[in-house]
Amino acid sequence: MNRILLAVTFLFFALALCADSLKLQLPEKIYAVPGIETNVYFDNIVLTPNSDFYVFDVDCRKGRNDQKRWRFVPTDKDVGEYDWNVKVMDGNGTLAEGKTKLIVSPANAGRGKRISILVVGDSLTNATVYPTRLFELTQGEKNPRLKMIGSNGPNRKPQKNGVAHEGWGGWAWKTFITKTAPYAKKDPKPWDVPSRFLVVKDGKGKLDFQAYLDQYNDGKAPDFITVQLGVNDIFGAKDENVDQKIKDILQSADTLLAEFRRVAPNAKIGIGLVTPSARSQDAFGSNYSCGQTRWQYRKNEHRLNEAYLKKFTNHPDKNISIIPTNVNLDCENNFPVVSEPVNTGNASKITRQSNGVHPASAGYRQIGDTFYCWLKYQLNKAK
Repeated sequence: MNRILLAVTFLFFALALCADSLKLQLPEKIYAVPGIETNVYFDNIVLTPNSDFYVFDVDCRKGRNDQKRWRFVPTDKDVGEYDWNVKVMDGNGTLAEGKTKLIVSPANAGRGKRISILVVGDSLTNATVYPTRLFELTQGEKNPRLKMIGSNGPNRKPQKNGVAHEGWGGWAWKTFITKTAPYAKKDPKPWDVPSRFLVVKDGKGKLDFQAYLDQYNDGKAPDFITVQLGVNDIFGAKDENVDQKIKDILQSADTLLAEFRRVAPNAKIGIGLVTPSARSQDAFGSNYSCGQTRWQYRKNEHRLNEAYLKKFTNHPDKNISIIPTNVNLDCENNFPVVSEPVNTGNASKITRQSNGVHPASAGYRQIGDTFYCWLKYQLNKAK
């Protein structure tokens, strides 16, 4: 009897701790396009050790409310704007409430229009899967004629009239404004390159976005710029230093974005929210041993996204906006896994997640879908 009472008491305090730490985070807008599945994965929008303890009650005229996500595949008849509200509840009532707007843009937004885009990022971009997905989605007859700009691409080379980007593994906002040479003195890795946005003279770098465009886009400013950075910037931060790190990140972001705006005054700039991690601590143990827990990363990610939302939502520069890349990523099923023995004494195989922050191909494609829906919204708004 005492054991049962102890177990019930422990569960009560565990649930109370989770409720106290639960924080709900939603972007101002969620974008959708007919024929493309749009999701809001509930674990991605709350900061809590275990979202499975809660009920998520979505109120929206469109889509369906499943156990772990809200999902919606619009049709052409669904084009429009809808309220999207959610309550997070436990057995005692409502713990948090949030709201956003679901905007379904026409599938033919920007049809036939010639546009160019520069996709900037870290290893998530360097993997080239979501830039490729973005390019593929724009190839249908209802789409614009997209030119991608960049010095990187499939197999480390940009494709002429194909997939190109400026994504490099391990990079942060600061890297793009400071890296003047490879880190390695001998035999640098293929991704260990100087920032293409810098002109280097006598070992010193100066930001010169126009020089970059002269080399990679015939001197022409892009119509769109997207930036998907933050994973490396915030990785490894602790509760005691995360605020200073975020302050430094935003200063570097201001510097890079100001240079983009100086050279491309009319470009639409999208800031991607930091993508959430795999659902399991196993993924972090596999990658980082004891170097970073999933819970610490989730706290860091949430804090940085909070800062992004505060800074870039309703930004004074109306051509800067948020891309909600955090909501439409299945962190339970679309991350890499391995099959391995339970332990050295049990040869039975189990499946464990094996990468903490880099999705599997299906996850990257979801990120590409989010970029595409944001692009369609921008094209429809500009018509």
